Amino acid sequence: MKRRQALQTLSASLSAVLVWPDWATAWNRTSLGTLSGPAGPGLLTADQTTLLTDIVSTIIPDGQVVGATGVGVPAFIETMLADCYEPAAQADFKKGLAAIDGSAQTTYGKPFVALQPAEKLALLTAFGQTTDATQKEFFGLLKSLTIQGYTTSEYVMVNHLNYVMAPGHYHGCVTV
Repeated sequence: MKRRQALQTLSASLSAVLVWPDWATAWNRTSLGTLSGPAGPGLLTADQTTLLTDIVSTIIPDGQVVGATGVGVPAFIETMLADCYEPAAQADFKKGLAAIDGSAQTTYGKPFVALQPAEKLALLTAFGQTTDATQKEFFGLLKSLTIQGYTTSEYVMVNHLNYVMAPGHYHGCVTV
């Protein structure tokens, strides 16, 4: 029985050694695809990205601390949409962005990005209080992803939440 177990272990080790180079080289930026910089994975058009950036900066604006745009929340949202949501949800999100821009056009006669900060805030507040289930679901997702992206950013975790990668110290040899 020991001989059989030794042969199994040897064959498993040999196959691992043979497969390792292929496996290790497969995990690189080229094979996995790269993000196109701060713009994210390219799910949204340039106009949609600009609109998303404006909406996110209205939800969590820059002030005494860095806002949502400063910590990269728009790219986070786009990456989350591309990686974690089905194409139908992605299409609904794009429709929601278009609905916000369309609402700005009908209410103020200009696109959302051209509005004054008070107008943007009023429009988003009204959009969040709508009775339309689709718009309410979209806006809830948008706010949720914005808050998640902001609170899990490195800047917020380190500077405001006092996150420490490995808190405390390990003292292995302690006399009892």
